[in-house]
Amino acid sequence: MRTYQKFLAVVCIGVVAACVTTPISNKSAFIMIPIAQEKALGKQAYKQILEEEVDSEDKETTALVERIGLRIAKVSSMPNLDWEFHLIESEQQNAFALPGGKVAVYTGLLPAAVNEAGLATVMSHEIAHVIARHGAQRITQQLILTAGLMATAISLDDSTQKNLIMGALGVGITYGLTLPFSRSNEAEADQIGLTYMARAGYDPTEAVRFWERFASAKGGQKVPEFLSTHPTDKTRIRLINRYLTRAKIDYNMLKVKYGLGETLNIKEAEPDDDEKESEPKHPQAIPGVSVETLSHLEFDHHHHAG
Repeated sequence: MRTYQKFLAVVCIGVVAACVTTPISNKSAFIMIPIAQEKALGKQAYKQILEEEVDSEDKETTALVERIGLRIAKVSSMPNLDWEFHLIESEQQNAFALPGGKVAVYTGLLPAAVNEAGLATVMSHEIAHVIARHGAQRITQQLILTAGLMATAISLDDSTQKNLIMGALGVGITYGLTLPFSRSNEAEADQIGLTYMARAGYDPTEAVRFWERFASAKGGQKVPEFLSTHPTDKTRIRLINRYLTRAKIDYNMLKVKYGLGETLNIKEAEPDDDEKESEPKHPQAIPGVSVETLSHLEFDHHHHAG
């Protein structure tokens, strides 16, 4: 009997130790994976993805992305992570974040961002995913589903675990193809990110304008909310407006403000002769960690593929 009681005590201690409170949202999360292991997996996954992608040659905008990211990271609850920010050359309207402070933005998002504050909206959202440890939460869910797999034993070097781990981190089998977090994770990242962008000195009201521009870029094509893990634009904007009052207080208390910041230098690629003769194409997008698909067709393709 005593042995059983000791076992229960150990289990209870483990459960309590695995429960963490997320900053800003104050939500409780159950995480079994040690943060050191989480960081290592994020770093390894980030390296593998970047090997498959091409960094933007726009040095000015690349430096701006890093500057915005570091400003936001500095006011987060984990300023001392090994933060990295990359600008990837791609038409995909996408961005993603991995544990340990690894963030990437695709150049396809720049037209919708328009300015620093618009870009800060996306980047603060991605940083919020890192702070809330959403990747570790999903790995924990996978550990529970695959009973017997220990957190300390998981590795990307194990081919049988690789797809499971990468998927939990928000990365599909094909590097660069990111998979969406749950609607609750997305809403939480919006809430945390709005606070962080405000504390970093960026006008939080631009977050609403960014999502309105992004919705407009879809050309009226929408993915039904019940089919998508992302909130619809209308829902997302309504929730962001709910958190704006608090974010504005943080913003107005600052002595140094950047407001909307600089207008982004967006270089339009020259179409070749074949493209000039063909019908205009919509920008390619994928269901990213932060950004939902632009059309039913793309959603269906990636939904079934994932």
